[in-house]
Amino acid sequence: MFSNRWITKFTESCSDNVNRLREALNAADAVVIGAGAGLSASAGFTYTGERFRRYFSDFADKYGFSDMYSGGFYPFTSPEEFWAYWSRYIFINRYMDAPKSVYDNLLALVRDKDYFVITTNVDHCFQKAGFDKKRLFYTQGDYGLFQCSEPCCQETFDNEKIIRQMMEQQANMRIPSELLPFCPHCGKPLTMNLRSDDKFVEDEGWHRAAERYENFLRTWRNGRILFLELGVGYNTPVIIKYPFWRMTTQNKAATYACINYGEAVCPEEIEKQSICIDADIEAVLCALA
Repeated sequence: MFSNRWITKFTESCSDNVNRLREALNAADAVVIGAGAGLSASAGFTYTGERFRRYFSDFADKYGFSDMYSGGFYPFTSPEEFWAYWSRYIFINRYMDAPKSVYDNLLALVRDKDYFVITTNVDHCFQKAGFDKKRLFYTQGDYGLFQCSEPCCQETFDNEKIIRQMMEQQANMRIPSELLPFCPHCGKPLTMNLRSDDKFVEDEGWHRAAERYENFLRTWRNGRILFLELGVGYNTPVIIKYPFWRMTTQNKAATYACINYGEAVCPEEIEKQSICIDADIEAVLCALA
C-alpha cells in the first residue's frame, strides 16, 4: 500500500504542531486513541531505575536483573517465588495509580467527543482514570485477569483479591503455598491473561470490546475522525499504527496524529493529513490543555 519512501519526519517546530493538533482535535467529530507503552511510561509507569529498585531490590540483588520486564522471564525455581515476584509486578502496575496525571489530562481533552480507545497496554490506566469502559479495547490482555495455563476454557478470572493476599503474606521472596492460583475447572495452574503465545484467552469481554471498536470505525469511516496515536512503537505495529495509516489513506476527512518521543513518523502518502510530534506525551497534553 505504501511506497518505499514511506517514512517522513516532520520538521515544523513542536509548538506549531501542537497548535495544528489542537485545531484538528477541535474540528474532529470523533477521536480514536491508539495507545502504546510510551503513554504509560510518560505517566510514570517506568520499569527501570528508581521505581524498579524501590519494589524489587531483593530480587535484583539475588538474581542480577535490572528491570521489571527482564525479571518477568526469569526461571524461578518454585511457583511460590514466581508468584512473589509477579504479585508485586501486577500490584504496582495494575492496582496502584499512575504517578502522573497523563491519563486524566487525556480524558479531559476527549471527554466531550465521540471517542474510542484501542491499546496494547495491560495496566488498565484508562479505566482507572475514568474513561468509559465500553469505549476501551485492551487487545493484549489485562494484568488484573488470570486465565487457565492450559487453557481449558475461554474464561478469565479477576485477580485483585488474591494478588493483594500474595502481597500481604509473602516473606523472603515467597508466597504461602496455599495462595498458589489454580483453574477452578481443570485444576491446572492459572497464569496471567497476557498475549505472549497462542494460549492467550480472548474471553467474552474481549470479543464484545472488539465488536464495539469495529462498529465505531464503521460508523465514522467517512467522517471527520482524528486517529491519535500515543507512544506506539514497532513491537506490534499491525494492531494500531499500520491500521491507523491505512484508514487515514482511505478517508480524506481523517487526520493522523502521532506523539512519540524519538519515533514521530508517518508514511509519505498521508503526510498532508498527518501531525507528528517528537516530544514527551505529558508535555504535549499539558500544552494542549
